[in-house]
Amino acid sequence: MNYFKKLGTANLLMLILCAVIVLVAEYLFLTGDQMHGLFVGLWAPTLLGVMIYLKLVDHGGK
Repeated sequence: MNYFKKLGTANLLMLILCAVIVLVAEYLFLTGDQMHGLFVGLWAPTLLGVMIYLKLVDHGGK
């Protein structure tokens, strides 16, 4: 439980959002809408990249 407190609410919500995005992309891909599934599937790594960038910028100022 201490890990989730250290992670922070915003980061935890972003990680949950990434998991939901991956599930939606898999659903789209497996139901035959492959192009939209691939498009939506690229949102998760983009969001994770933004999270990493913001964390690096935040730690650079300290």
